[in-house]
Amino acid sequence: MKKIITTDKAPAPIGPYNQAVLSGNTLYTSGQIAINPETGNLVLDSINAETKQVMENMKEVLAAAEMTFENVVKTSIFISDMHNFNEINTVYATYFNEATAPARETVEVANLPKFVNVEISMIAIK
Repeated sequence: MKKIITTDKAPAPIGPYNQAVLSGNTLYTSGQIAINPETGNLVLDSINAETKQVMENMKEVLAAAEMTFENVVKTSIFISDMHNFNEINTVYATYFNEATAPARETVEVANLPKFVNVEISMIAIK
């Protein structure tokens, strides 16, 4: 059985999907982009600010499922330019303990929703 996870502290979906789905003890999140949930505006001031907004959005989705970044076992990072990898990775690293960090892939893609620079999704387990 699946439970739909939603929070108004992260951006509302812009299509036929949910912020996250909990199936048993496993949470599958949709990708988050840098939309400020309070204003609805994209945060594109810098790649650091954009990545931080993505991670803060994800933090709220995890919290809605009563989880934290400690529960995350896998992340997928999609970026529009691999030249931004170091800056994205630096911000991303502040949210995880390196010794227990999740598995991850980072993939450069041609385009992302709303032509943002980074999108991140996660799988977490209670």
